[in-house]
Amino acid sequence: MGAVQITLGAISVALGVVAWSMFAMTIARFVRIIRLGQPDGTRNGPALARLATLVKEFAAHTRMNKFRHVGVWHWLVMWGFLLGSLALFEAYGEVFVPTWGWPILDHLAIYHLLMEILGVGTVVGILVLMAIRQANHPRKAGRVSRFQGSNFAWAYFIEAVVLIEGIGILGVRAAKAALGVHEMPLWAEFVSGPVGMLLPASENLVSVFAFIKLMSATVWLIVVARTMTMGVAWHRFSAFFNIYFKREDDGDVALGAVKPMMSGGKPLDFEEADPDTDVFGAGKVEDFSWKGWLDFTTCTECGRCQSQCPAWNTGKPLSPKLMITQLRDHAYAKAPYLLAGGSKDMAGDEVGITGDGAEEKLGKINALALAEAERPLVGGPEEMGVIDPEVLWACTSCGACVEQCPVDIEHVDHIVDMRRYQVMIESNFPTELGGMFKNLENKGNPWGQNAKDRLAWTEDLDFEVPVFDGELAADDEYLFWVGCAGAFEDRAKKTTQAVAELLHMAGVKYKVLGPEETCTGDPARRAGNEFIFQMMAQQNVEVLNGVFEGREPGKRKIVATCAHCFNSLANEYSELGGDYEVVHHTQLLNKLVREKRLTPVAPVAEDVTYHDPCYLGRHNKVYTPPRDLVGAAGATFREMPRHADRSMCCGAGGARMWMEERTGKRINQERVDEALGTAPSKIATGCPFCKVMLSDGLTARKSEKVANESVEVVDVAQLLLNAVKRGDDKKDGAAEAEPASS
Repeated sequence: MGAVQITLGAISVALGVVAWSMFAMTIARFVRIIRLGQPDGTRNGPALARLATLVKEFAAHTRMNKFRHVGVWHWLVMWGFLLGSLALFEAYGEVFVPTWGWPILDHLAIYHLLMEILGVGTVVGILVLMAIRQANHPRKAGRVSRFQGSNFAWAYFIEAVVLIEGIGILGVRAAKAALGVHEMPLWAEFVSGPVGMLLPASENLVSVFAFIKLMSATVWLIVVARTMTMGVAWHRFSAFFNIYFKREDDGDVALGAVKPMMSGGKPLDFEEADPDTDVFGAGKVEDFSWKGWLDFTTCTECGRCQSQCPAWNTGKPLSPKLMITQLRDHAYAKAPYLLAGGSKDMAGDEVGITGDGAEEKLGKINALALAEAERPLVGGPEEMGVIDPEVLWACTSCGACVEQCPVDIEHVDHIVDMRRYQVMIESNFPTELGGMFKNLENKGNPWGQNAKDRLAWTEDLDFEVPVFDGELAADDEYLFWVGCAGAFEDRAKKTTQAVAELLHMAGVKYKVLGPEETCTGDPARRAGNEFIFQMMAQQNVEVLNGVFEGREPGKRKIVATCAHCFNSLANEYSELGGDYEVVHHTQLLNKLVREKRLTPVAPVAEDVTYHDPCYLGRHNKVYTPPRDLVGAAGATFREMPRHADRSMCCGAGGARMWMEERTGKRINQERVDEALGTAPSKIATGCPFCKVMLSDGLTARKSEKVANESVEVVDVAQLLLNAVKRGDDKKDGAAEAEPASS
């Protein structure tokens, strides 16, 4: 051990002690800060299922690989970081004793091969990721870039450290190869071996390479320890916990049902709730659960959510990524005030730090934290709000952000929680929603129509639609949930009629509720009015449980044409005691076609593209049945570029159906333009909301002479009905012709 080794080793150890101490203290502070969030006991188990999800998502990179051109390179860098830690800690020995290596491992060729692959994989992986970032840089792509708004200084710092670490692994190995430390086969050092032949045999060179490697890691530790909001660095640790504690313990994403309204870690009971003591949504950053704070901490600013967001892609101010980072920055800036016991009531008065010594205690809190404590969570620029109201209300709750997030951040739940507080406590929401809320309360539907008109759609049918009259017959297999749009909206009525006719032709025994049916409450819940949702849902559950009285759970079957009704009935009503087997009409019709109970005889000679409704597709993973029906109808299918789990929203979800779009391009027109790009004669869908929005967008494009007048929007049930009914018409015609020819 020479002077070089002693000097470099002493510096490495001294700085390492400082860096690792800072790092450990920062992690302890993370724990204290994240625990500032509200309790949430729903994330604890089952442990084995959650561990299985964690292993699958990080080891196989199942979510990262949704962007396949990125996934494999990130996978190499990730393993380089995890297993490369062996090489990092080995460097503390190598800087003192250049020939040192891990006991036992250092004599195994397979271990050296692993280190070689990690070094090469880290260098190649990070170089490709750096190229991808530059190819998608906002200076070229502007808003189209998923990195728009991301912190590039942090990203460049992390990329540089990763590159140095990768080169460091190979550099130390090459210097040791030049020194002849090991006699390894070429396959175990296929890069460092040949490079070592070009280097001088020098113990000092090994120590220098090890020192450089240690110093890059030391600088990284110090910088990230001082920058708790650097998600691009901290996700290397927090992502494991964020994945493990994701909302769905079966590994699914946080879509379908909205997170129940919680207070103190328990579902909020409106009959006993007290606005002065209970949490109504999120009115302050500390109202989010600890998992919310973990979400904010884990965001890597990769921008995948942003790239898929229909609001952002049509010029709206909402970026799911920027919303999360704004909440993160606010949370960590406010944390010193909260840790000191600070708290404000709804009027903005201090209630946490009061009494004797309060002024002195407040004086010890840094000015930035006190300033952050004064900011409203939701407010415009003049109020210095953290989240602008335009950002909050631009969300369609389509779930594209949640579906694409590689670290399982639950954007939609956080947005709904903020809306809940704005609606129920602040009464601060877009004016258009006021009418919708009133219609739901007074009329039981968003359109304000009379309940007695819920069967008006049946009048044009040439058969009698069976209506529930107090008892289901033994052979009644399904309750047909028509929905508000299907009952009152003229374009949606055609879908309802088509489904009813197909069920009639297939001999399916069913009944409809008629006037007893009311809105499922979906638009109220997504708009943040949990009170109206609970009221309507409880009423519906009471009615449905009465309808299915005496039937075992497996035979309580409901078929719905509206994707939003389908989602609420299937995923949210169970919270209130409503357990039903709910199918979407495309699923049931597809089953009937497979069973030959519906036989398409006359192919539909149309070029058809299909739009995936968000609440049927992303929220409930129903992608194949509607496409099968298009094929069964005999149409020529044309897929849009954005489809299935990357489908573009129509713009109606999140109660946006009842709000005006005043900023940017209309979402429905953006989707129609994409559909028209496939040159279809028909645009098919499986949701009445989507049908209305796409029809409006198509009408606008027709008025601009952009779309052919013959193009129309239809439900897949209408396509199928045409194929089946025209076949029946031909049979009827042949039957009528037979007597004349005889």
